[in-house]
Amino acid sequence: MNKKWVIKEKGDPAVVRQLADVEKISGTIANLMVQRGITTSEEAKVFFEPNLEYLHDPFMMKGMTIAVERISTAINKNEKILVYGDYDVDGTTAVALVYSFLREQYSNVEYYIPDRYKEGYGVSDMGIDFAQEMNCKLMITLDCGIKAVKKVKNARSKGIDVIICDHHYPGDEIPDAVAVLDPKQTGCSYPYKELSGCGVGFKLIQAYAKVHTIPFSDITGYLDLVAVSIASDIVPVTGENRVLAYFGMKQLNEAPRTGLREIIREAEVNRTLTIEDVVFKIGPRINAAGRMESGRKAVELLVSNDTRKATGISKEINNFNIERRSVDRSITTQAMRMISEDQRRLNAKTTVLYNPSWKKGVIGIVASRLIETYYRPTVILTESNGFATGSARSVQGYDLYQAIEACSDLLESFGGHMFAAGLTLKKENITPFIERFEQYVRETISEDQLVPRVFIDSELSFSEITVDFYGFLNMFQPFGPENMSPVFVSRNVYDTGKGRMVGSSGEHLKLDLCHESTGSLSFPAIAFGLAEHYDDIKTGKPFDVCYSIEMNEFRGKRNLQLNIRDIKPTGKSAENHAS
Repeated sequence: MNKKWVIKEKGDPAVVRQLADVEKISGTIANLMVQRGITTSEEAKVFFEPNLEYLHDPFMMKGMTIAVERISTAINKNEKILVYGDYDVDGTTAVALVYSFLREQYSNVEYYIPDRYKEGYGVSDMGIDFAQEMNCKLMITLDCGIKAVKKVKNARSKGIDVIICDHHYPGDEIPDAVAVLDPKQTGCSYPYKELSGCGVGFKLIQAYAKVHTIPFSDITGYLDLVAVSIASDIVPVTGENRVLAYFGMKQLNEAPRTGLREIIREAEVNRTLTIEDVVFKIGPRINAAGRMESGRKAVELLVSNDTRKATGISKEINNFNIERRSVDRSITTQAMRMISEDQRRLNAKTTVLYNPSWKKGVIGIVASRLIETYYRPTVILTESNGFATGSARSVQGYDLYQAIEACSDLLESFGGHMFAAGLTLKKENITPFIERFEQYVRETISEDQLVPRVFIDSELSFSEITVDFYGFLNMFQPFGPENMSPVFVSRNVYDTGKGRMVGSSGEHLKLDLCHESTGSLSFPAIAFGLAEHYDDIKTGKPFDVCYSIEMNEFRGKRNLQLNIRDIKPTGKSAENHAS
């Protein structure tokens, strides 16, 4: 797929120069800092030396005082508390965190994860019935609930108070819960709006600990769960999230809880874990439980202190993940065929596909895979409980949520954000939805938004790539949205002749790159999914590459490696500049 290269605007030259002089760093590193809004030594200290003291007072969050008071009352009266959360990584880590914390203070606690297939997303009537059967007087929802107006009303009619902990955008009406914790709700003065659902759960236990004089050091051990949620839910790694992720990743690498330790072992990660490892290796395994069977299995693992039990569950979850990969590959193949064999679908600005037999738990992954080939807003639908239900994914810069909202009269329910959403509709509304969604997107999306972009921080000479330079880059971790791993462009590079196609289908390239200006200096490089360029590369012609720099570890040896994001023939890599 042809990609547009977008080079970010350089930082103010005077500011970059001053920062480089004061901090005694290269102009390239100083420019990366200024691009991220770091212009002074004080700002550099906050960014590069995260401190738990930088966390905000949890009582700045609207509803927090009432929430802590209600939990305290429940414990004093020996009322049963139900911790309720979504079945994805953010929801299950949030439930594991709050349930484990409360269990340390109080034994009368239960948790509940809805069944993806029987109940669907969010607070369910089945979940409320369970709370009533268990004689729960208080239900704490995590990573869901902000739109559950009717469900909260149902719970209260049965004598169950609800505390909502969510991070999604609220609807027009806020549920009539005892307390609503959501930094995105109107009137909430909490200064950081991008917490994960598990992050909101952490602020709740931080507030409870503060009131009940529980040492803060007693709750920092839960930050490994918060880091997993931040990485897996793709929230910005800025501000408070950066602090939480930094210390959470430290915990994950040095002393992870039993369940996470066993997942890491099952994923065969034998080096220092990064956010990227969590996104691609840890998160999918936790998610697989809810996709293939039940998210409750993931919580069982995450709250377990029994190594033997955790080992067994982690192996089971790993098998779910293997099964999930097989199922999503099969569905993706079917979906690709549906598009390629239909000229109307090929020419559309959107992809909307429905097959009642597709597995609900993997359609979000399928939507993301289709975007890799057909880069446009995508909705994948299947049948569930007599309705069509689906997952939607967007492309860079296009507000998917608004497009779905424009079709809201055809929907039973929907929720999500700019880049991802879920929706449910009657089966007879599928065709009208396809037509309306296509029309809205066609009228509002630009041709530029239909071309994938690679954002490049700056140009770089191979001579600048050293172990020390990589050390400075590594200080920008943890990486994630709004603080991505720096991407560079180098021009007129050559393969030394060692280049070859690798992978089970020869879909990747393993290269050894050099530049005529750097003599014999060369760097190994891996280019995933870019084997289409092999014939041009092996002719010896120069080409341009954009890439990130990483440390490759193999059989005890460490060496710098370029992770190639895209390749273009020299002279054909015209870029736009991001403002």
